[in-house]
Amino acid sequence: MSSIFRTAMGKAAFGRLHPELRRRFSVGLASGELCVGRGVMERIWHGRGPVRPLIRPFLALGGTRNILLPRTGRDVPFTIENVPYLDSYGRETVTFVRTFALPGGPRRFDATMVHSPERGCVLDYLGTHQHLASELRMSAEPDGSLLIRSGEHRFREGPVDLRVPGLVGADAEVRESFDEDTGRFRIRVRVVNRFVGPLFGYEGSFAAEYAPVREHGVRAGLRPVREEVRA
Repeated sequence: MSSIFRTAMGKAAFGRLHPELRRRFSVGLASGELCVGRGVMERIWHGRGPVRPLIRPFLALGGTRNILLPRTGRDVPFTIENVPYLDSYGRETVTFVRTFALPGGPRRFDATMVHSPERGCVLDYLGTHQHLASELRMSAEPDGSLLIRSGEHRFREGPVDLRVPGLVGADAEVRESFDEDTGRFRIRVRVVNRFVGPLFGYEGSFAAEYAPVREHGVRAGLRPVREEVRA
């Protein structure tokens, strides 16, 4: 049994990742480990120019369900919690809960990830109620870093299951690497709408700590309020 990320990437591609990235993305029920990263986001940004007033309402609405980041900042302390568990439908799930210590109060950007055999990828459920589901395609770069690109996005609520159209949707690109000089992970996230351009993103670095899942479990408030069965 391997992690959901190794399963999605395949053994060969996963093996090309830097060893520290392999360990971090091996977090799962098989490894028995959770991972907590603590660091600083050097920059959290929003799109500029004519696009800014257009995206503010969407960012603010997303912020009510811990989706997206409605505020910007520099040198913002943050934490990312990657904890594996079995969800209500028996699927191995890994949390990607990011907490940003912004002025005026912390903001969270929540995601929970499962492997979708039907789609052959990791499925990223966003927010506290898993209303948005995004396909994630992962690949190893020549330098051992990890590149993640989003695919189709779907909105799901009750019987509703709709593909998010490109006009209002966005494409996410995440690059994560390990800096051997500093012993820290570096991450850069960029979200772009194909019609209006860059929407938001962030970049920074963090150090990771690992702990046994059996001893620590999943802390209160980390799992989503609602779980979506459709993968």
